[in-house]
Amino acid sequence: MTKKIKAPALHWQILIALVMAIFFGIYFSDYVVYVSWMGTIFLRALQMIIMPLVLSSMICGVANIGDAQNLGRIGLKTMLFYVITTLIAILTGLVLVNFFEPGVGADLNLIETAEIPATSGSLGKILIDIIPENVFAVMSVNRQLLSVILFALLFGFFIIKVPAQPRKLLTDFFNAVFEVMMKITFFIIRFTPFGIFGLVADKIAPHKDVAALFQSLGVYMLVVLIGLVIQGVIFLPLILRFIGKVNPLKHFNAVKTALLTAFSTSSSNATLPLTMESIEVNAGVSNKISSFTLPLGATVNMNGTALYECVAVIFIAQAYGIPLSFGQQLIIVMTSLLAAIGAAGVPMAGLVMMSIILSAAGLPLEGVGLILAVDRILDMFRTTINVWGDTCAAVVIAKSEGEKLKV
Repeated sequence: MTKKIKAPALHWQILIALVMAIFFGIYFSDYVVYVSWMGTIFLRALQMIIMPLVLSSMICGVANIGDAQNLGRIGLKTMLFYVITTLIAILTGLVLVNFFEPGVGADLNLIETAEIPATSGSLGKILIDIIPENVFAVMSVNRQLLSVILFALLFGFFIIKVPAQPRKLLTDFFNAVFEVMMKITFFIIRFTPFGIFGLVADKIAPHKDVAALFQSLGVYMLVVLIGLVIQGVIFLPLILRFIGKVNPLKHFNAVKTALLTAFSTSSSNATLPLTMESIEVNAGVSNKISSFTLPLGATVNMNGTALYECVAVIFIAQAYGIPLSFGQQLIIVMTSLLAAIGAAGVPMAGLVMMSIILSAAGLPLEGVGLILAVDRILDMFRTTINVWGDTCAAVVIAKSEGEKLKV
């Protein structure tokens, strides 16, 4: 009787697919069109489940917390964690970009045409737009995740306020919906390696001459990557160890599949189903905590993106030879922090955030074109740090609530 060969763990399958995709994108770029459809289908499948998954998980999370006092406590801890870690990331980027000055002597001939999406012009307007006029429209047409989260928070909160019988009925209903959504999620996750192969090959093919990109914008890329490494390898693990009392290495092992998916898809929202599965099953965080912290984090907690935006804006100023005063740099820091939260639900959020920060600092918007050549590559790294920060928040909040974890 022959012994059945066991398939490698999912994170190994993803890693193998990632390496093969890079090789395929570089050496067989003309044939990428024949595999890119796998990535498109995979992303569409993930996007298909994001809205119902977030809505059901957030309502369950709030309703299962039990009372308004618990909700307020967990909500305050979560937002405090997100704001502090994002601010640390921005300040890290600020120090590095001022120390290395990557924009001094940069080649402005690299500027591309930047199609910056239209905004309402002010960060305040974007924050106001978080309140939806029609919640069904933002779920089906506009896909504004932050608006859906706000509605789910309110709905879950007022489930707690209704009498016992309808409260139990509604809680059981949304718990059941969430269970079904997780079953669908597990099914889609099985196809992750195929999706990642198509996605990464398609991303690598236009930038197969990576050496040329590094030569022209190498110092800028290096500054961003050093900042992301400091945030992901030093600051967040220190918070895990000394505040959460969690072993950072064990926690990394628990969520590595989600991190690889984040790196490959460049989307915190698309990675959310896998992040929730990793945190609950591998790390042992309760659904009450994970369903509240993770959907919120995927939308408003952007450690990597905020750091990148700060470095990019100051790099553009340096490239144009525009000196920035302490006050202007402070504006960049604060706008980066607010934009990381407020602009999360806007399509092409990176460019929107960048245009908001450039406008606030009085810098030329066309400077965005200077960094477009390497934006996709850096996006993979900063999204990984975004998701890593979300998972760290989930376990730290869980430990602060007295939960016993597997990490």
